[in-house]
Amino acid sequence: FQLQASGGGLVQPGGSLRLACKASGLTSDYYHIVWIRQAPGKEREGVSVINRRDGTTRYADSAKGRFTISRDNARNMVYLQMNDLKPEDTAVYYCATRFGRLVLSATLSVAQYHYWGQGTQVTVSS
Repeated sequence: FQLQASGGGLVQPGGSLRLACKASGLTSDYYHIVWIRQAPGKEREGVSVINRRDGTTRYADSAKGRFTISRDNARNMVYLQMNDLKPEDTAVYYCATRFGRLVLSATLSVAQYHYWGQGTQVTVSS
């Protein structure tokens, strides 16, 4: 299977971007798609995750109220709508998955995800 992230770019503070992750060839045993970001000099952070089966979502505190994750199973797509972007959101954003289901409390743990797509750069700057 393959994960392909797209939609990054340069945006001014307060602006919006919509990232897309195409998850080709995944079976239903790959429950979760997570968006992970890595900023220069910082640890990787699980930003948001969605359960492909039941649509359950979860957000890091840094994303709550600004980011929205959604899925379109018919198109094998997962989206991350990012609003009110801040300079600290600047990072490479990856979508990732794993085989099997996680308990909800573990779904933003970066170490739980074994299959990653290539990243897409998001830069928030004036």
